[in-house]
Amino acid sequence: MIVFVSGGARSGKSAVAEQQVIKAANGSSCYYIATAEVYDAEMAARVARHQSARDMRWITIEAPIAIDQAIAQVPDGAAVLLDCLTLWASQVRYSGGLTDSQGKALLAKSVQDARSRGIHLVLVSNDLNEDLPSPDKELGSFLAFLQSLHCWLAGEANSVLEVVAGHAIEWKPKSDPS
Repeated sequence: MIVFVSGGARSGKSAVAEQQVIKAANGSSCYYIATAEVYDAEMAARVARHQSARDMRWITIEAPIAIDQAIAQVPDGAAVLLDCLTLWASQVRYSGGLTDSQGKALLAKSVQDARSRGIHLVLVSNDLNEDLPSPDKELGSFLAFLQSLHCWLAGEANSVLEVVAGHAIEWKPKSDPS
C-alpha cells in the first residue's frame, strides 16, 4: 500500500502520516525514513521535536538522498514513513549530484521496491504550489520538479491525503493492494 500525504507547511502532515503507519504496523515496529539534514538551529529544533513525539516502536533510518537503500533495509511487509519528499527533492537537486529525471527514477524505484515487497509506505511532502508562479526562475524550476513528483506519486499511490489544520481529506480512496 502506497499512501501520499501532502499539505501546507506545519499543517499536521507528519502526525497524520505517523498515525497511518502506526495503524498499518498493527503493533509491530514502525520505520521512519528521515530525509532531513540538519544545517541550522531551527532545523535541529524541528528534528528534535519530531523525534520526541515518537515512542520506542519507531526505528529511524537517515536517508537524505538514498531512499532506495533505506527501503532496502526495511523488512518485507513493514510499515514505513518517509518524511519528507520536499527536503529529499531539494537535496537531490542541489546537493545530490542527480538530475531531476534521475531523482524521479530513484523515487520510482523506491516505490516499486516497497510495493513488490508488501511494504506499507507513507510518503509526506509539502504542497508549495498554492501561489502564483514564482518570478524567480530557479524557484519556479524547483517547484515544477516537486510538482511533477507529486503528480506522479498521486497517480501511483493507493491513497492520497491532503492535510489541512491537522485534518486529513482523502482525495484518492484506498484500494485493494493485491
